[in-house]
Amino acid sequence: MKRDKFVVIGCGRFGGQVATERSEEKLDVIVIDEDESSFRKLHDNFGGFKQVGDATQLDILKQGKIEEALNVLIATNRDNVNILIANICDKIFGVPNIYIRLMDTEKEALIESKNIHAIYPYKLSLKSFSEQFNQDDEQDVLS
Repeated sequence: MKRDKFVVIGCGRFGGQVATERSEEKLDVIVIDEDESSFRKLHDNFGGFKQVGDATQLDILKQGKIEEALNVLIATNRDNVNILIANICDKIFGVPNIYIRLMDTEKEALIESKNIHAIYPYKLSLKSFSEQFNQDDEQDVLS
C-alpha cells in the first residue's frame, strides 16, 4: 500500500491553515473533524477531502485514509485526545510521521516515540518573543 496522504485531525485555525497549505502544494490532504462547521476554516482554494467524525474511533480514521497516511497532524483543542490519537496512529496504523500540538509541555512523556513530534505553541511563542525582544534591544543599543 502506498503511503502518500497528509491527514489533518482537527480543523481549527492551525489545522485548517496547514491543510490548505499542503493542498496548495498538491499533496493529497484529508481533514477529519467531528464538527462539520469547523471546515469553514479551510480556504476557498482547499482541494482536499473532508471527513466528519470522531478521530478517536478506528473506523473514522480508516474512512479518513489513515492507513495510507505518510504524515498526520493532530491539532484538536484537547491535549489528551491528541495524545490518544497520536498513539493510535503510531501503534495501530504505523504512520511514519506524526505531528501533535500540545499545550502542556509536561505531557511529553506520554508520546515517547520516534514517529511522534510535538509542537508546543507556548515554546514557539516564547522563542518568537525572545527573538523579537533581543532584536528590538539590539536596535535600541545601536540608536
